[in-house]
Amino acid sequence: MGNISTPLLSCLILVLFLRNAIPSTAFSSTSSSSSSSTMHTNNWAVLVCTSRFWFNYRHMANTLSLYRTVKRLGIPDERIILMLADDMACNSRNKYPAQVFNNENHRLNLYGDNVEVDYRGYEVTVENFMRVLTGRHETAVPRSKRLLSDEGSHILLYMTGHGGDEFLKFQDSEELQSHDLADAVKQMKEKRRFKELLIMVDTCQAATLFSQLQSPGVLAIGSSKKGENSYSHHLDSDVGVSVVDRFTFYTLAFFERLNMYDNASLNSLFNSYNPNMLLSTAYYRTDLYQRLLEEVPVTNFFGSVMETIHTDSPYRALSSINSRKSNIEMRLDQTSKGRQRILESSDVPQESTDSDTRDKQVSFPFTHTWNTILWRVENMKEMDYLVNYGLALMFPIVSFSTWLSR
Repeated sequence: MGNISTPLLSCLILVLFLRNAIPSTAFSSTSSSSSSSTMHTNNWAVLVCTSRFWFNYRHMANTLSLYRTVKRLGIPDERIILMLADDMACNSRNKYPAQVFNNENHRLNLYGDNVEVDYRGYEVTVENFMRVLTGRHETAVPRSKRLLSDEGSHILLYMTGHGGDEFLKFQDSEELQSHDLADAVKQMKEKRRFKELLIMVDTCQAATLFSQLQSPGVLAIGSSKKGENSYSHHLDSDVGVSVVDRFTFYTLAFFERLNMYDNASLNSLFNSYNPNMLLSTAYYRTDLYQRLLEEVPVTNFFGSVMETIHTDSPYRALSSINSRKSNIEMRLDQTSKGRQRILESSDVPQESTDSDTRDKQVSFPFTHTWNTILWRVENMKEMDYLVNYGLALMFPIVSFSTWLSR
């Protein structure tokens, strides 16, 4: 009886030890716990124009308009992936070479002098789009063409072009299906490539492109419901084609009133769409998104991430920081000088008592090791470490119990 109970008792002690040492959250779902606890650290934007040909001028203008907006609100070029399926600025039909406008007054040249296009022309394909989202690039692809997001990233995905029931055309030759988009987003979530994702689509029957999404932390808005078309806003007689779509036009009108310091919410953006002005019904899907739209600023996706400290006076805050630093330095300096004086004035080393010596001799061999193990186990964040430490501890315990049973 004793031979059997000793190993079982040892194993039971190990199980109880691991159960108490590991926090209960370590056994919960890894993806859900990481997404809820991870801090929002950066913003990215993926802006996609999927249409070619001169008569789709407005789709390129839509994308360049969003590109200008997110840059103005603080997202830098190195965190924007811009995909343009055609180059309307250099088209032979363009009356204004190297210029693209989204309004017939021609006050704002969207192309400008500072546009960094990452994928252009025939590079804009469904395959490359999926590779950007999932990060499954070939080794030759430079960093500037990669979405280098992480589990703390908020990503804005904007797409415009021609679409239909659960598809979006690319280059008028291939299609992105709704299940393709859902699969890419699922892979992104599993790889921890985003904390929150906002998908915005301006195309006919845009809402149908979201029907297969199942990943948490995703918010989606489209310019039209199933069976509805999305319409252009106005025609530029000089250019000869429509220069902007209605949904994007009113999105830009909302953002032109804001700057990077405004706290307008996503709810205010979504409520700004008037079906009578759009001639379609803007649809947004929120069942996968955990937060209330009233509490989420639009700059969480369309702007930069900034840490702000509210003070009465910037000079007072700066002086208080400097004073705290000087006080800490003075205390450290005084402490070091005090220690130096003690060492210089004492020629006889301090003797420890017999009780201290006995405590160190008794506690050091086992207590230090045990405390180290407890500290490491409490700081585990991956189950792989749990398995490794469990196996490492199992061998000496089983060996010890076997020795006792002899």
